[in-house]
Amino acid sequence: MTSVPTPIPSRTQYVLEEIKRRILTGQLTPGQALVETELAAQFGVSKTPVREALKTLAGTGLVVMSQYKGVTVRMVDADMAREVYDVRLLLEPEALRRAVLRGSTLEAARDALTRADIATDTAERSLANREFHRALYLPCGNPLLGRMLDEVRDQAALVSAVAWAADPSWEREAGEHREILRLALAGDADGAARALHAHIASFVERAFPAAEYEAQKEDGQA
Repeated sequence: MTSVPTPIPSRTQYVLEEIKRRILTGQLTPGQALVETELAAQFGVSKTPVREALKTLAGTGLVVMSQYKGVTVRMVDADMAREVYDVRLLLEPEALRRAVLRGSTLEAARDALTRADIATDTAERSLANREFHRALYLPCGNPLLGRMLDEVRDQAALVSAVAWAADPSWEREAGEHREILRLALAGDADGAARALHAHIASFVERAFPAAEYEAQKEDGQA
């Protein structure tokens, strides 16, 4: 009996994932120009898959396309960080609260937390952290809510990459992750949601002090 061969990813998908990986690990920095011919030569492909990959990345907010400047990695500042993290503050804690109330095992979150703890480089740790947060909100029971949070995942990861490059804070965040998961696994839906809200808000406040979180103040969680 012959095994079914694993499908080979398309050139566009390969280029897309590689450019994204380089952006989210800091190899490609905010504001850096992304030249189609140079990328095509690096990846050994024509300009077409590079162009399509860049269009997709522009749609997710990781790159910016300008008629005059061409394509560049999106710049990260306090305003951009606030926009992205405001969305997370509004939606992610509620999604986790619902996931806990639905009795989700959150096994994927536990696995992601373990992978983050044993990661040997920034890329592995960043990916595991992204998977941890996604595993918290995905079982919320509302697919639309999950998709809305998926929409800002890459932009949130870009904010994190810039912040970590300036001030690595892995250990503190790992401790916060463990506490969030502990509360969730204990069935404390409201406690887990509050801990997640505080975790998200405190990160961007530390990384971008100029970003003022009115929503957090209104919630009395400052």
